[in-house]
Amino acid sequence: MCLAIPARIVELLPDDQCRVELGGVRKDISLALVDGAAVGDYVIVHVGYALTRLDPEEAAQTLALFAEAGIDPEAAFADDATAAAAAQ
Repeated sequence: MCLAIPARIVELLPDDQCRVELGGVRKDISLALVDGAAVGDYVIVHVGYALTRLDPEEAAQTLALFAEAGIDPEAAFADDATAAAAAQ
């Protein structure tokens, strides 16, 4: 199952890249599709790309909805990061 998950930008990197964090898991993703993102912003992450920015309240609501549905986005995010690292 593919999910688009809210994550917080913790570091801007060269070449339209950034490092995001969710639940202690950090992952490098592309910001090529999002203009004006900054450290501290929340973005929706899907297959290694930030799709859009969202405010912190919306990010918290989205993560709460995942929890209500029994979906652990932190585990999905960690699994995706683990799979990406293994592929390198």
